[in-house]
Amino acid sequence: MIKGANDLALMTTLVAPVDAGYRGPVDAGGHLRRDIGKWPLLFTGLSAMIGSGWLFGAQRAAALTGPAALLAWIIGGGVILVLALLAAELGTMFHVSGGLTRYPQATHGALVGFLASWANWLSIAAAIPLEAVASVPYLRSWPAPWAQTLFAAGTLTQPGLALAGVLVVIYFMLNFWGVRLFARMNALITVFKLVVPTATGVALIVAAFHPSHFTGAGNGGFLPYGLSGLLTAVATSGVILAFNGFQSPLNLAGEARSPERAVPFAVIGSVLVGGAIYLLLQAAYLSSVGPADLARGWAAINFSSPFAQLAIAVNLNWLALMLYADAFVSPSGAGITDMATSSRMLFGVQRNGLAPAWIGRISPVYGVPRGALWFNLGVSFVVLYCFRGWNALAAMISVATALSYLMIPISAMSLRRTSPQLRRPLRVRAIGVLGTLAFVLSGELLYWARWPLTAEIIGLMVAPLPIYLWYRRGRKAALLREELRHALWLILFLLLLVAISWAGSVEIGGRGVIPYGWDMRIVALLAAGMCQWGVRAGLPQPAVEDLLPPHPRARGESGAEADLSAERPAGSR
Repeated sequence: MIKGANDLALMTTLVAPVDAGYRGPVDAGGHLRRDIGKWPLLFTGLSAMIGSGWLFGAQRAAALTGPAALLAWIIGGGVILVLALLAAELGTMFHVSGGLTRYPQATHGALVGFLASWANWLSIAAAIPLEAVASVPYLRSWPAPWAQTLFAAGTLTQPGLALAGVLVVIYFMLNFWGVRLFARMNALITVFKLVVPTATGVALIVAAFHPSHFTGAGNGGFLPYGLSGLLTAVATSGVILAFNGFQSPLNLAGEARSPERAVPFAVIGSVLVGGAIYLLLQAAYLSSVGPADLARGWAAINFSSPFAQLAIAVNLNWLALMLYADAFVSPSGAGITDMATSSRMLFGVQRNGLAPAWIGRISPVYGVPRGALWFNLGVSFVVLYCFRGWNALAAMISVATALSYLMIPISAMSLRRTSPQLRRPLRVRAIGVLGTLAFVLSGELLYWARWPLTAEIIGLMVAPLPIYLWYRRGRKAALLREELRHALWLILFLLLLVAISWAGSVEIGGRGVIPYGWDMRIVALLAAGMCQWGVRAGLPQPAVEDLLPPHPRARGESGAEADLSAERPAGSR
């Protein structure tokens, strides 16, 4: 611990530069644009949540764990709901765009902030091309000859890639012309996205209900692939990926009207509504698969457009036509929202002083971070070229998502410890228990992803550290050592998790050094201990001044900010 008069100065430089007074996209006069109401904010969460996951997630979960896929959605939804509550406490305290990339740096310094921001941004940015990839396979069922050339052997062909690229550009353009256009388009798309999955679930259950499919009678039972299959389904089948949409309202909080009411409504509401729809869809998939298709087991089923093909099989042609249309609408709505969310995350990284100034450049006319949008467009094309199949890309994003969750409970609990005086419009009860549980479950999700995927994604998380070192060059050695001290717990936790994943049980993909069951107990104990270390490793004086809402006198009656200081360039302290 650093003592004396230099302590405050050093704590400040650990998180600098963060723009003072900046809370979201502004116009040329420095006025914050709060154009998103409570319901549109909820729709951003639902739109991101009901994307390609509903088109393929049910099939993938059933392939990994059979009828227990219903439990996979319940477990995943429970984990996300706990995290969403903790995130909502932070979101109602700090009304900033890209909040989930800024809280960790404010509470634990630049190194932790960089690692958490990278994982968080990657989990959302990579989902943009995922949504485009999901739309293309559904076209394969069209009778047109050109549609047959888009998808082959589980991956996109060159024409399929070109079509997916066009969809990504559309997502980009709808964000490029302003947050108001984005919010209006997203609200219209989301209403359609809610109606179609609900109608699909109800229609398939009514048309083809096979009760025995829910018990697994004659097909290996309720858990045909064991508990390890269920846990892997939670981590990699798209369950966590689907629920990840709850982050969108948090990252757009800086552009919300009355965020203290809108943020918890949107965050928790999106998890509950989205979870109910996904459970209905999973039940519909399990119920409507034909006995002949199930003869070789759940893992052998591999529809290119699952719900559309099931609808045709039970003579619901009207539903199939609606599904082919929604194959573009649902993923596109999620892709549009992911483009908006990831650009705000990247914007937050730039405001943390860890990205070039052009990334955070705001359009004076439309009030959106266009530099970040251009960067995300380029990254989307790269990911699209490298990952041409939905399953592989969804598994990668799911693990990156679990990584991004680690700092939510740590930041929330650390602020309770170091800044109990801060106003908390939403105060989560028993945060010590819930926060520790959330961190332990996030650690388990990483482990359940199986070796070597766990190690690969953790390696991807630390790969950009040279960028961090470049932006921290010239800093004093004492400052860098202090940043490392606040981050040591996280680095050590990830390294130990990789080692346990390698040595873990064969059922979870490891070498079998640690017996099955004991491996998960060890991960839980390790995560619980590291959680307490992480909470205590927070900055003694968190740099939250720049994240706090302005004084009430700076607000109008509606809660919109009135006259704030003009945007300051990064590093202008």
